[in-house]
Amino acid sequence: MRYTLLLHSDESMAENFTEADWAEIKTAYGAYIGMLREAGVFVDTDWLQPSNTATTITLKDGGRRVQDGAFASSKEQLGGYFVLNVDDLDAALAWAEKCPAVHTGVIEVRASAM
Repeated sequence: MRYTLLLHSDESMAENFTEADWAEIKTAYGAYIGMLREAGVFVDTDWLQPSNTATTITLKDGGRRVQDGAFASSKEQLGGYFVLNVDDLDAALAWAEKCPAVHTGVIEVRASAM
């Protein structure tokens, strides 16, 4: 079954990251992706641009509304995701606990509807 790990964190934390900080982060995520691949559960991942680059659209209430920026103003923004193919929610949660993002934000775990 497919599960998506939605990585939410405070984007402002990255404003003061040094090159060394980014290198450490990339190393941590590279190791995590390696573990997922080795276990045969990796499907896809991506980092997203900052939420201020987002555009939302709705046709709700009969009119087209396009808005610059993320839908909700909150301290934590969606910054990336992982799609995993695992047996059940417990397995997805176990992998979420190993994700570097769990130490700096919140990981939302959702099963695929298909």
